[in-house]
Formats: sequence, structure tokens, C-alpha cells
Amino acid sequence: MAACSTPCTALSLSVMDHNALLGANIDALDFLSALATRVNMTGVTYNTLLMSNIKVPDIIAAALAAQQSTSGVNSATTALSTVSQAVSSLTTKIAPGSLIDVGPLANLTVGQKPKLSATVTLFDLLSTVAQIANGSNQIVTAVNLGLPGIANLTKLATAGKRPVGSSWVALGSEGASVRTRLLATIQVLGSGSVSTINLPVYVEVASSTATLNAVSCGYPNINTSQVTLGATPGIVNAWIGAVTRVNMTNFATAPNPPPATLVNLGAITVTGLANTCMGNTALTSVNFSYSEIQSLMMKTVTTTNFTSSLMSCLLGNLALNVNVSPLGVPIPGLGATASGILNDVTSPVDQILASLLATLGVSIGQANLRVMGIRCDSVLVNQGTTDSYRGGRLR
Repeated sequence: MAACSTPCTALSLSVMDHNALLGANIDALDFLSALATRVNMTGVTYNTLLMSNIKVPDIIAAALAAQQSTSGVNSATTALSTVSQAVSSLTTKIAPGSLIDVGPLANLTVGQKPKLSATVTLFDLLSTVAQIANGSNQIVTAVNLGLPGIANLTKLATAGKRPVGSSWVALGSEGASVRTRLLATIQVLGSGSVSTINLPVYVEVASSTATLNAVSCGYPNINTSQVTLGATPGIVNAWIGAVTRVNMTNFATAPNPPPATLVNLGAITVTGLANTCMGNTALTSVNFSYSEIQSLMMKTVTTTNFTSSLMSCLLGNLALNVNVSPLGVPIPGLGATASGILNDVTSPVDQILASLLATLGVSIGQANLRVMGIRCDSVLVNQGTTDSYRGGRLR
């Protein structure tokens, strides 16, 4: 299922395990304290710990220790214990600083903790560790979904490296921003009067941003405090075109593919090329009251310039070209036939795109925001956003 440059670990979690991890939170600073204890780095600063290279099994074990300390033995603890055992033999190392940026707390000794709850979700933590550990390696899967008009599906997905100095979740002050990027490529086969259509669809979700615009601290009544975020859902750039595996791992250059061969009848081919892009150009303000922060309420910002399906937009921009070799005999209406077949599978392809991106933590045209804590004598806010991955950055 996965192609990795380092040894891979097969892991199977039940739906109950998945849901348990999604619903469990641990404190970020408690997690770092457990990690320092695990790797015998007690007495150092948060910055020293975060800059170290630590094995993935130790990171997962530290998360398990923090979960056990917080919630004891429950379904999430059991699920995380299963994960910890499964990865125990891995030697891959990552810097914890790619997970968490403690901002103004960097020079404090690990274990020192302000009166701030900076929580992270276990499932998000595990997903992000996997993404960072796997780097930009490709994941290839073949699936038979049984959707109308869809004969087969092959998915090729890659995740871009995070910008230097950026973390998945961070503590910080006003003026922070978050930038995320994920790539997913889907290949779909259609059927109809033209036997088979090969439809390569490339989707890139990038440049999601969230900015801490304002903090209002209520005094003497803290219950009147509120936080304002400015959010821009990730820009989606999608193509029908001949995107290669080399394109998928070259994050320095955005793909600009040539037309793809959609129909191949030997002496006659139909090629096609389409591109569409969506994303807000201005920040949307999102307010969180103190009670919403305390309850970890999530709010969603959706693109305002995208109202129809992604596949409909692509097909609306699709340029088809029928190519006949000297030995070929033209087939009247071939291009129109191919176009009609593709229009018939618009909904199933949209379902595929949404489903596959969701497994990667990506929601097309949406940013899910959560303010996880506020301290009003010295403002520190921990904010999470979900787009190409769950998490966020503030500093």
C-alpha cells in the first residue's frame, strides 16, 4: 500500500480506535515533558528539546504517557498503545520542533508551564508525525469503489515538506500565520460507448492561512474575553493533464502538465487538458468567545468564489483534441462522446476526490479553526486549523 524510502509499518485501526483517537486531547506541554523524560533530557529548555532529533517510537510513547496521565486507561489509551507497539522497531527520527513551536516559552525549562491549556488531538498528532517521518514519499493505492461509471481507481499522493522553521501547532502572539500544502493525484477509468476513458485528475491544496488578528481580554470578568482569527481556506489548483511522478515530488515548481491521453484507440486518440483554481483572496474574520474557546469549538471558513463541484469546473474548462494518424479512420463525434462520458461521472469523481483528500486530512475549500487556549495576563493563544492536515501555526 505504501512506498517508503525508510522501513514501513503496517497498522490497522478499527473505526472505534479511529474515533477514540479523534476524540482524545492531550496538553502540548505535558506531552513535551513526557518526551523529555522519555529521552533523558530533563532540565533542558523547550528549545533544546524541540531542536533534537528523536526517534518516532519515543515520540509516540511520550504521547501515550501524556494520555495515560490525563485520562488513565480508556479506549483512546488502548488505541494509542496499539500504535506505540506497532512502531516500536522504527529508527526514523524527526525534530519535535516540526510538530510544536512553543514561541515565547522556548527558553523556559521543560516542565515549566503557564496557566494555559494548549491541547492537541491524538489522531492529529499521529497523522502529522507520520507525514513528517515519511517526508515527500509517495503513497500508491488501487481501489475498486463500485461507483457508477467508475471501473477502477489508482491514487498517487505526496505531501510537501513543511517550510523551514514551521511547526504543525504553535503557541504565539498577535500576527501569526499558518501555511500548509498537500498533493493528491487520482486516476479514474470511465466506461461507455468509447470502451475506456483514462482520466488523470491532479489536485493540489496549498497556502492555507490563519492569522491571529486580535485578542480581547475581559477584565475583571474573563468570561467576556474573545479571540479574532483571520482565515483563508487553502487554494486548490486542479488539472486534467499528464502529471508525472516526478512532478509530484518536485515541490519547488508547480506542475504545468501537457494534455493527457484520455482515449486511446490505436490510430486515433483523444487528448485533454483543463485547469481550475479556487481560493479566497481576502481573510475572513472568525470570532471565538471565551466559552467557545473553553469548549474547543471548531468553526469552518469556506471559499466564497467556488460554488459548484471541482469536477464540473474542470470539465467546463476541458479542451479536447481528436488526433487521427495517417492510417486512422476518423470516427464522427468521438470528442463529443468522450465529453458526454466524462459529464456522466462528474458526481462519482467528486465523491472520490472528497473521500481521498479526507483520508489525507484535506477538505476542499475549507479551513477548520479552533482556538484552544487563552491567558490574559500575558497573551498566548494556541490555534488549530484543518486543511491539508489538521494543525496550525501561530507565532
